[in-house]
Amino acid sequence: MAASDTGSGDRFVTSDGTVLHVRDTGPADAPATVLFVHGWTQDNTCWDIAAAEMPDDVRVVRYDHRGHGGSAPARPGTRTLEQLADDLAEVIDGVVPTGPIVLVGHSMGGMTIMALAERHPTLVESRVAGLAFVATSSGNMHRISLGLKGALGRSVPRVEPVLRSLLERRKKGTLPGSPRLLSPAARWLVFGKKAKQEYVIETVRQSLGAHPASIGGFMDAIFAHDRRVALGALRDKPSVVLTGDRDRLCPVDHAKVIADELPDTDFVLFPGAGHMLMYERPVEVNARILSLLRRAVPTR
Repeated sequence: MAASDTGSGDRFVTSDGTVLHVRDTGPADAPATVLFVHGWTQDNTCWDIAAAEMPDDVRVVRYDHRGHGGSAPARPGTRTLEQLADDLAEVIDGVVPTGPIVLVGHSMGGMTIMALAERHPTLVESRVAGLAFVATSSGNMHRISLGLKGALGRSVPRVEPVLRSLLERRKKGTLPGSPRLLSPAARWLVFGKKAKQEYVIETVRQSLGAHPASIGGFMDAIFAHDRRVALGALRDKPSVVLTGDRDRLCPVDHAKVIADELPDTDFVLFPGAGHMLMYERPVEVNARILSLLRRAVPTR
């Protein structure tokens, strides 16, 4: 029997009453599920290319974090990575209650998976067969300098005030609302060399669809994120760590920290790529996810 897919997605209500937008495709009785978790200010459509390349016998689940995309805003007190981890646990229990799962997390999505391992170790141990960490970090996000060096780098006191200024401008309505007008800044911040303009604009479109107050809270959570120790719960799982050498938000050294904590991992560096690897290197990223799936669920 096929899992439901309305195109626009389905409603999933969490235990605290927050409605999440979920997309569920592929056989409901599939021998394995790939569950994609998106990053800060994005939504589940950032995984459209990857989801389309998954095998026909694999179930694919995507959803929007609270405060993002088609999900309800995150209420005060719930704008934390701990809450996102609890949401992910509920999605697993409610949408994919049986069978092995390969988790694929980009940026804040990868951080959410780390928080899941910290808060729900039994669930991870029993259900998660493999993990892909895409352009993400296990901590020290407050020290990011946007890749700037020398005098120019010293003039930008870390990434936090830069992002906070942009967020405040958006809340006040003084930030341009056109994806095309904002695309040069997005191209510089989250893309590497030769990114396709359509993907830059799509990234901005998703960001403009996120709830400003919600993502402001999650930005604070990202800068407080420190889960290198939590990776210990994932040491026996096959994994892959993907990073671009032009990632200004989650630099290569952050990816190496994750890989160092995971003995059964493949570390892949994409020269010239930035933060949005699923758009910049879709063929290679999909190949790595499929390779992980074969390692994690060899009998499917």
